[in-house]
Amino acid sequence: MKKVLLTSTALVMTAGVAAAEPSMSASAKLTYGNFGTGFNRAGETATNTAPSGTAVPDAAWTSEADLDVSGSGGGGTLTYSATLELDESGEAQGAFTIASGGLTFVYDADDIGGLTETGADGEDDNTGDYSISYSVGGLSASYEYDTDVEDSLINLGYTMGDLTVGLEMSENDGAVGGDATSTTTVGYTMGAATISLEADDADGWDTSVAYVSGSTTMTVGADSDDVYSVALDYAAGDMTFSASQEFNEGEATTFGISYAAGDMTFSANYDSGNEGSYGDEAETVINASYAIDGATIAAKANDQDEVEISVGFSF
Repeated sequence: MKKVLLTSTALVMTAGVAAAEPSMSASAKLTYGNFGTGFNRAGETATNTAPSGTAVPDAAWTSEADLDVSGSGGGGTLTYSATLELDESGEAQGAFTIASGGLTFVYDADDIGGLTETGADGEDDNTGDYSISYSVGGLSASYEYDTDVEDSLINLGYTMGDLTVGLEMSENDGAVGGDATSTTTVGYTMGAATISLEADDADGWDTSVAYVSGSTTMTVGADSDDVYSVALDYAAGDMTFSASQEFNEGEATTFGISYAAGDMTFSANYDSGNEGSYGDEAETVINASYAIDGATIAAKANDQDEVEISVGFSF
């Protein structure tokens, strides 16, 4: 979690300005396991795989506690909000937001969400520090920046009826002075079918057609690497099923099943393209959880002998 010195805040009230009372929330979690440690077991920094035969780290106990304090206010022209966060490591800050009309500024160090890097657990970690966005009618525009390595992300979008058009200019390589990639996207919906096309200035492209019929969605796609794919999603009551298959240059197979009913959830997912990866990005991942009296008991495991059991509370 991000760290910054906490400071006291003075609220100055003026005529025509409304300020809400600060709100507080807290959570705690006790965990036992070694889930997501495979990336670190080999001392690697570039990939999320470890040499075969590397011993799985021993399971260990960990705990965390978080306290969030948030407040907001504003009038007819300007609105604002801020969040302060405390955890077991000390002090931290949340997002600070100022908005007026369709214009919004957000500062949230290393946590905006568009710019990312691969973390030690195989998941994407956010790196963006601030963003500026604007929307009016069907037009939208946003700019995100990482002050540490000067990465940036620009998005432009336009929607008119069933047609959507987007342009993304991204420099997300973690290097000062890196190259930017421009990507254009087009989407169009015709009844139950949705057509999507994406192309970038590095000669990459991707296209797909999705068709919805009742509880079933079928998607076919192709890309510039001569990979063709077919995917199927189906929902039946409390259960959902998904499966996909790649052909030609790519041969990845995926399938998954999930169940959610009342306080209990269960899911199992397989992705042959993730062979050798760890944590939530492993080839096979199983999750289960049960909520009771404000507590959530959860367990997960993967095909890399990584397991985790946790109990979480919210106050």
